Amino acid sequence: MTSLPIPAPEALAHSSRLVEHLRAEIATSGGWLPFARYMELALYAPGLGYYACGTAKLGAAGDFITAPEMTPLFGRTLARQIAGVLEATGGDIVELGAGSGRLALDLLLELEGLGRLPARYLILEVSPDLCARQRALLHEHASHLLPRVSWLEALPGEITGVVLGNEVLDALPVHLLHRTPAGVFERGVIWSEGFAWEDRALSAGPLFERALTLPEVGGYLTEACPAASALIASLAERLRHGLLLFLDYGFPASELYHPQRHMGTLKVHYRHHSLDDPFYLPGLADLTAHVDFSAVAKAGQDAGLDLLGYTSQGNFLLNAGLLDLLGAMQPGTLDTLRAASAVQKLVQPSEMGELFKVIALGRGIENAPTGFSRGDRRGAL
Repeated sequence: MTSLPIPAPEALAHSSRLVEHLRAEIATSGGWLPFARYMELALYAPGLGYYACGTAKLGAAGDFITAPEMTPLFGRTLARQIAGVLEATGGDIVELGAGSGRLALDLLLELEGLGRLPARYLILEVSPDLCARQRALLHEHASHLLPRVSWLEALPGEITGVVLGNEVLDALPVHLLHRTPAGVFERGVIWSEGFAWEDRALSAGPLFERALTLPEVGGYLTEACPAASALIASLAERLRHGLLLFLDYGFPASELYHPQRHMGTLKVHYRHHSLDDPFYLPGLADLTAHVDFSAVAKAGQDAGLDLLGYTSQGNFLLNAGLLDLLGAMQPGTLDTLRAASAVQKLVQPSEMGELFKVIALGRGIENAPTGFSRGDRRGAL
């Protein structure tokens, strides 16, 4: 920890306020808080949580960099997939958690060039700071398209078109399940001169049933994310005609809950460092866990959606024409060299190409996006 950047005094004061808020929540909950509730508050408590306050999150000054920040070619490639859906369905694009706004910008500009602009571009964003950054970026680079863009506080009642989520599912609160020779438990948070862990036995309910399926390896800790399944079900209920497209890091259940992955996938991201302590500087650090894509697929299918494709990000982007867009750039320029470096990170199996996956669920879509034309892995789900 000594090598980590030291926060400014005002940032430390902000974190202290969130710690007190979490302590009060633990006290009012009888001294024990499910980790999912701790994570929810650490990330989203109004005015205090990581995504609900004004700290820098993306880019060199933040805690992590997402694919849209690396190169506009990422958004342009997705736009060409989305254009076909919009041609068939009409309607809107709904982006969940739009980050800096870079993906929205790149999508809108490419769709404009393709003559396939959505009727509306709707952004559901919980962070007031990121909303302001998104507005500023779009105003600076595509002010003529701003009348199409709206910011939402809740999902629309009905959706036609495309719902897009890039690195959204990994930030939803997770429960921690612990299977031991003594039984199955949910791991929660207590206060004992600081945050500490305490397991409580499970005896019934969905988490208990899930815990019983975990490998018996003497002690197995992992995550379960009912919030992701609930989000997919809620989107399915609203989707009249169109596509849900999610990109994130994760695995099918058979890989995510492998016996060798007995310590789970929960991580903390702080100033481009990956940490294991979820109690580190609450409000100043991101908390994430790998996505169970089998659960995502099941939630969509249970809600009446068609599973249209599932593959690695590398396969998807290559199938969708990423290299064609790169090849159309002027050779030898600094922009082209930077784009080529970013493309390598996006598609190489040793970088983001294999760890990140893409899944599509739809209603009334006859043809799956071409991003799934080769290397579709639906059978693994």
